[in-house]
Amino acid sequence: MKQETRKTGIARRVEPKVFLIGATELRQGAIAEYLAHVKAAQWAEKNLGRASDPEMLVEFMGRLCYRSWAPGLNPNVSRIREGNDLYLKNILSSRHGSVLEHSVTNWIFADVSRVFTHELVRHRAGTAFSQESLRFVRLEDLGFWIPPEAAEDVVLKELFERTFSDMAELQTQMAQHLRLDEEKDFHRKKILTSAMRRLAPDGLATTIGVSFNFRALRHVVEMRTAESSETEIRLVFGKVAEIAKSEWPNLFQDFTRNEKGEWKPDYSKV
Repeated sequence: MKQETRKTGIARRVEPKVFLIGATELRQGAIAEYLAHVKAAQWAEKNLGRASDPEMLVEFMGRLCYRSWAPGLNPNVSRIREGNDLYLKNILSSRHGSVLEHSVTNWIFADVSRVFTHELVRHRAGTAFSQESLRFVRLEDLGFWIPPEAAEDVVLKELFERTFSDMAELQTQMAQHLRLDEEKDFHRKKILTSAMRRLAPDGLATTIGVSFNFRALRHVVEMRTAESSETEIRLVFGKVAEIAKSEWPNLFQDFTRNEKGEWKPDYSKV
């Protein structure tokens, strides 16, 4: 009789990854209809499309507050700032951050640890989170990232690799002992999978989906790239900052990266 090949646990080194999967999109036709309604149709013709949709929405909501589409529409307004970059610079320098909450960005952080996600979910204002559930997702292998301070130490690096390999094997042994591949009752399978995750480390690679409005995103980038931040979350938000600076240069125009790798804004806590 052919002997069944026994599965073995797999541990693999990974690198945290950042994916920008979505951002606010404008309905330009509806915006044009509204502006025609307030006798400001020329603003749409002149300005829509000159910056990204999230940046334009922030400007749009700001101008709505003062009816500052053109001089004279509001008798108190005799001149207006032209251009999205200058308008947003004034918003940032005045710290009128509420209008930044209208635009939203959507991200996937993959191969990040639960150390990372436990830190991340402390940021609740202006955010939304959806994390891979280990009640439902059974661990067949364990991805892990070794922080530089450990990877540069030969002994620590070997301990990381050996420990994750042993724990990956343990997950396989438990699944085989519980006969999870043969279990038909999904509710029981979920209960057992949940029990097994208690023997998985915080350093286990996982995935989390996150949405930030721009007020929150600016704050988290500043806080989590600070030199005092935890190593992994600092790495991830350094990548986020680079993407944000490239995608939305007007909303991040005051951010610069210093020699410590920190992303610092001129206007903090907008």
